[in-house]
Amino acid sequence: MNRIKVETVVGLFVLVGLVSFAFLAVKLGGIGDASGSHYTLTARFLSASGLRNGAEVEMAGVVVGKVTDIHFNHEDFEAEVELSLPNSIRLQDDAIASIASSGLLGGKLIKISAGGSEDYLEPGDIITETESSVSLEELLSKYIFEGQSTNDK
Repeated sequence: MNRIKVETVVGLFVLVGLVSFAFLAVKLGGIGDASGSHYTLTARFLSASGLRNGAEVEMAGVVVGKVTDIHFNHEDFEAEVELSLPNSIRLQDDAIASIASSGLLGGKLIKISAGGSEDYLEPGDIITETESSVSLEELLSKYIFEGQSTNDK
């Protein structure tokens, strides 16, 4: 009788663990987000260096969406970044999308600054006002080499 009780308790723990794992997989993986509560916009950047799929999209310091795809546009020679935003957030057609760092050692994210236009972007539209990120390596090398050239004079 005692053995059946132990097996039942172990079985319940395993069942609770599997249900918890499935719940987290659905929540974190975005599987349960197919309800149509989001729409997609595309932003074109000269460089999307360091940006990854799944990166956060922020407005006013609040995470409002995520990057769903990054690919190269062969016609315009630009990086196209697809953004998923909730239907509750509408962007003006003059909104600005910028690639920024989330900290000194953090990854890249998209920051959106709202515009002042009365016209809004529709699902599938392109954000035309964009700013690529500035590479820390480029800044340092520019500073070092410019500093050397002024010291040599």
